[in-house]
Amino acid sequence: MSVIERIWAGSGGWGAVRLALSPLSVVFGAVVAARNRRFDRGEGVRVAACPALSIGNLTVGGTGKTPVAAWYARALRDAGASPAIVLRGYGDDEWRVHQLLSPDVPVIRDADRVRGMATAVSLGADCVVLDDAFQHRRAARVSDVVLLAADTWSPEVRLLPAGPYREPWRALRRASLIVITAKTASIDRIASLRAAIRAEVGDAVPVAELGLQAGALHRVDPAAVGTDGGAHDASPVTEPLVTVRDRAVLAVSAIGDPAAFERALAQAGAHVTSRRFRDHRTFTADEARALARSVPAGGRAVCTLKDAVKLGPLWPHASQPLWYLSQTIVVRDGADALAGAVHRVLAAREPTSRSSRPPAG
Repeated sequence: MSVIERIWAGSGGWGAVRLALSPLSVVFGAVVAARNRRFDRGEGVRVAACPALSIGNLTVGGTGKTPVAAWYARALRDAGASPAIVLRGYGDDEWRVHQLLSPDVPVIRDADRVRGMATAVSLGADCVVLDDAFQHRRAARVSDVVLLAADTWSPEVRLLPAGPYREPWRALRRASLIVITAKTASIDRIASLRAAIRAEVGDAVPVAELGLQAGALHRVDPAAVGTDGGAHDASPVTEPLVTVRDRAVLAVSAIGDPAAFERALAQAGAHVTSRRFRDHRTFTADEARALARSVPAGGRAVCTLKDAVKLGPLWPHASQPLWYLSQTIVVRDGADALAGAVHRVLAAREPTSRSSRPPAG
């Protein structure tokens, strides 16, 4: 657990630090409330260049935004639309993961989502998926999907910097769909989260559930690393997760929820040694070599896809292979509500699509 996670949890002697940060959280909350009141009045909201589906959350990292955003982009594409993905591009990993997951969907990095949407339209998109945009309210959207991670759910809501929340719990009321994401969370934990959501929004906002399940192990091959530094999944070397049973695994992660990643490996029977880094960390070549040297004899180095696109170009593949654990999205509940978010975007783009068609005859 990182220092910031210990502070947020109030574990050990860090509770005093969290308490000292509480006045700053009050100030942060007041700023957020004032900003939201302005947007609630319609001030500052910009007309979108095309219909948008926003994927966001209430907390800092770890809810599955990137795979869910890619999942929705594929759903729009499969329905006949021409989507693009627009994101801030924080760090040097999320946009690369999107390029790998959705190679036929344009990915635009721009801190100004409104400008990014205009760029998407200039590239031929007729709709966009906004990755991590619940708080970026300048960009108008047709569907506002908010993700809540059951694995890290706690009934105690604390705003930054004393806790991980960007907004208070009541912000869920402006969502058009709330999606519970679960990796290794128990049924009781998921039920507790669902009850808390219902206590806040009642039946006014539909709730769905997606399972982010551990998939297979994929070897990051040096021949599959492109000149842009992204790991393009051209390697055919894939093995089932069960192959780590009773084997030592160095679990390398720089993500928002490393515990769930490590639990997935442990539940598969691996003997896990954890090497955690802060979210979005940019690795160095020296760090990559040191990590490769620290893999236990006869063991494996396994990371997430988000980390593979950064570590792949630096990793000493000749001395030690690097593997990443893929994720599979499974719809557990609320299929109609999930599809409804797509249908709203498709319906909103129809007038534009019709106006661009040549007249009949």
